[in-house]
This record gives sequence, structure tokens and C-alpha cells, in this order.
Amino acid sequence: MDFLFILKAIVLAIIEGVTEFIPVSSTGHMIIAGDLMSFPKNDFRAMFEVVIQLGAILAIIVLFWGKLFGLLMSLVRREKRGIEFAKVYIVALIPAIVLGFLFESFIDNYLFRTGTVLIGLFLGAILLLVVETKYSGKAKTQEMEEITWKQALKVGCLQCLALWPGMSRSSSTIVGGWLSGFTSELAAEFSFFLAIPIMFGASLVKLVKFQMEVGLQTLTSTEATSFGLGFLVAFLVALLCVKAFVSFLKRKPMKVFAYYRIGLSIILAILIITNVIPF
Repeated sequence: MDFLFILKAIVLAIIEGVTEFIPVSSTGHMIIAGDLMSFPKNDFRAMFEVVIQLGAILAIIVLFWGKLFGLLMSLVRREKRGIEFAKVYIVALIPAIVLGFLFESFIDNYLFRTGTVLIGLFLGAILLLVVETKYSGKAKTQEMEEITWKQALKVGCLQCLALWPGMSRSSSTIVGGWLSGFTSELAAEFSFFLAIPIMFGASLVKLVKFQMEVGLQTLTSTEATSFGLGFLVAFLVALLCVKAFVSFLKRKPMKVFAYYRIGLSIILAILIITNVIPF
């Protein structure tokens, strides 16, 4: 068993748990870290980097179970609150699901590289700074039940930006929330909830694709161990980080994440120019 390989997988899982729900791009960070650690670029890595995100998503289900269960039961009882939320939720999901399905192969083949992450990090940072400065203080929508289908569609369209690695799904949906008049807390919470079916769907697609093209039965003991530990570590780290992020939102603006993204994109540009990492 290759313990160095397992250690690298755990590092990637920690990075995933820390970055999944803050506006810095978890996928971008895993691509960068994987390249820096020389984590093999193969079918296992492509599947691993997506499916361990599901571990982080499960942390959202645990932390927000009360609200999620309440909305689900309201829908089952056919109450107006549950039905209206289901409508806006579906509207917000449709754009990214459709585009993700249509361009999944193109994204995998051409965008999962450090150079595209650099572009996404920088442009996403500028977008975050501009929109937070102009719109975050004008929020009128504070509760999940107040979201309209037009607001949900706007958030859903902005979420499509996250199909470009480095843009960040969290950042894109929060920006969409600000543009729709959400408070930062509501924008983040709605972003958390939208991640659940998106990542379940993406993980299922990756697992099915891996099974069809390679076969889960071909996983080595090292890969299987890395997969299991990575999933668990991403879940546990995300549990801690989501709580910290929600607490941060109540006290501080998010421009600090934009500055971090700009700094990281500059470092990546230097590393690419000096041929330390490939474009």
C-alpha cells in the first residue's frame, strides 16, 4: 500500500472540506494542490476530486437538518411554504444542471488545469469585490421563504459560472444572491442548499462514468483506502468550517476572500511563468 499516495489524498480532502463553502473554489484548490503534490492525473483523480465533495455536502445536511426537514415536511403536507420553496429551488437548479450535462466532457477535458483556475480565481475575485461593494448593503430579502422565482433564476444563472474551475460555486451563487437582494447570510445559506442536489448529481455521474470506463472493481487497495478516508475527512473538516464561515458572515465582509484569490492568482502566474507548474 502506498502511504504517500494516501497522505496526498487526505491533504486534498482537507483542502476540499475547508474550501467547499467559502468563495475561493474548492475544485480550483484541489487542482492546484494535486499538481503541486504530483498527484497522478488519471481517471481515479478525476473521480476522486468530484466525489469527495459529496462528503463535504453531507456536512450541510447534518448542520441544517432541522430547516431542511421542516421544508421537506411542509412540501409533503402540501403546505404553501413548502410548495413555493420547492418551485424556486427547482428554478435555481435548472441552469447549472442543463449546462453541466451538456458540457461535462468539454469541462473535464479542457478546463481542469491550473491555467484556467488562475483565470477563474482572478475574474471571480473582481466580480466578488464589485458586487459586494455595490449590492450587499441593499439587501431586502432575509428569509428563505421570501425568495421569488425571478430571484432564484438569477442565482441559478450565476451559479453556471462555477462550471469554470476557479470561479467557485459558492462565490457565484452568493454573488447571484446579492444581485437578487439577499442578505449575505441568506445568500450563503441558499448556496449551501443548492449544492446538495448539484453535488449528488455530479458525484453520481462521475461514479457511473468511472464504472463504465474503468470499473470500481479495478481500484487498488491504496486507491480504495484513499477514497474512503478522503470522503470521511472532507465531511469532518466541512462540519467545522461551515460553522466558522456562517459566524464570519455575521461579523465581516467577504472582500478578504477576494483579496486572497487575487494573491493566489498572482502566485500561480509566477509559478506558471517559471515552469514550476504547467499551464
